[in-house]
Amino acid sequence: MKNIEVVVADASHEKYVDTILETIADAAKVRGTGIARRTHEYLTTKMREAKAVIALDGDTFAGFSYIETWGNKQYVTTSGLIVHPNYRGMGISKRIKDLTFSLARTRWPHAKIFSLTSGAAVMKMNTDLGYQPVTFADLTDDEAFWRGCEGCINVDVLHRTGRKYCICTAMLYDPEEHLPAKIPEEVLARIREIEGKS
Repeated sequence: MKNIEVVVADASHEKYVDTILETIADAAKVRGTGIARRTHEYLTTKMREAKAVIALDGDTFAGFSYIETWGNKQYVTTSGLIVHPNYRGMGISKRIKDLTFSLARTRWPHAKIFSLTSGAAVMKMNTDLGYQPVTFADLTDDEAFWRGCEGCINVDVLHRTGRKYCICTAMLYDPEEHLPAKIPEEVLARIREIEGKS
């Protein structure tokens, strides 16, 4: 097992952007599924804003993902998860997913985190983190997000269905569902009273 470092990307990682974009495009061709296309500038900005995670084997690119906020930061996506073919099957995608999820939860603790994916491995990782399958109506209505789907080969399905569904599965992590139980103050007062007597 190689010693792969998975870190929050910064400006020093911009030299990997072209390789990342090529790896994403190649993976989409092999899978025959859609993927939203991103520009060199877009990924560079994500790195500079500490909204990306990169996996490296020394100086060799191994994997990547980025974060975007939508709807006035009420929604967050962890997107573009890719692992270079030479590094697949080593658990790197899970390490990247876990770090992007932790980064999103730390920076926007009250935001709903969502994912659109057609990949079974990503669905499993999402489920393990507490995501639930939802309808597209449960996702952001931010038009900027949905414009990102225009670069996907399956965008015609999204248009034909009035943005109700597509090839991808929508999954959502709602932080409110993972908070400690909200106990009314009068109940807490009663519990404290009882515990004080024992």
